[in-house]
Amino acid sequence: MYLIPPMDDEPPPGYVDFVAAHLVELRRETDRLVGGDVEAGHLYLDVLADVAGHWRRLCWLSRWSRRDAVGDYLRRRLAARTKRWRDDQIYEVDVRVLSKPVLVPVGAATASLALRKAAVLPGTARGGVFAVADAGIAWVHAYRRQQWRRLARLVAATILLVGGMVQYMSWLSSST
Repeated sequence: MYLIPPMDDEPPPGYVDFVAAHLVELRRETDRLVGGDVEAGHLYLDVLADVAGHWRRLCWLSRWSRRDAVGDYLRRRLAARTKRWRDDQIYEVDVRVLSKPVLVPVGAATASLALRKAAVLPGTARGGVFAVADAGIAWVHAYRRQQWRRLARLVAATILLVGGMVQYMSWLSSST
């Protein structure tokens, strides 16, 4: 019986929905903050793992305070992780805002027949696959981190207990 039950090993549907809703924006914001560096692509997964580790507490806080505590925490963790990433860089990070690419209008007379047909055909890209995969990866990272912290708490409690027993035994032997 647990006072606070441990984290599930599979992400709950609410977390997967949250990741699906925020993934595109989070990736775009991460790319903007790190200047498009491909080596920093893991930052958004680290932020999602941070959110996963506090998911139950954040959901409870959102219900209790009637505000988006999960979204606020996501933005705070993204800023903190980005700052830490920039501080760890050897060289100065130069962030440049790139102009948006010029898109050819689909219905224009200069567009090919394939581009004009593409406007009416349904897309073949499966939406949500990346969100489910990223949610699962982030959840597993948070789950493993939680397991390591649990083990560290157990080891620290054991050391304190043994140390306390040694102190108590030495006190008993010196008082007699």
